[in-house]
Amino acid sequence: MSDLSFLLLSTTPGMYQVATLVLRLFIGVCFVIHGLGKLGVVGPGNMAGFEGWLHSLKVPFPKIQARMAMATEIGGGILITIGLFTRVGALLCLLVMMVAALIGHKGGGYLITNNPPGNEYTVNLAAILFVIILLGPGLYSLDAWLF
Repeated sequence: MSDLSFLLLSTTPGMYQVATLVLRLFIGVCFVIHGLGKLGVVGPGNMAGFEGWLHSLKVPFPKIQARMAMATEIGGGILITIGLFTRVGALLCLLVMMVAALIGHKGGGYLITNNPPGNEYTVNLAAILFVIILLGPGLYSLDAWLF
């Protein structure tokens, strides 16, 4: 293999394991922060505002749906971050992103900067979650340690 081919195409098991860890940590924490934002713990949002937005979208049972989304983001984000039942956490968060893309950002196109905001963020997060489901938790996870 030439030096250029090695640089462009090679990987090692160690690089793969570090990559899955970095992927899990950043996306897991991202979801925890989004869930905490719905509680008003971080950022300007709060549960009442999220419920009101869901109500304006005519989502059935907006209070229940808002709490389910928040709990899924926090719980799924924690599972992804620590690598425990990683694929389950990623699947749960993926479902939230699919609902957000299909209902919350419906009619906004792709770009998040559109008015109304588009699906860019939700679609990209969904793609990353799908990759986590495909790759699994990696060696540096509680899943690997326990199972």
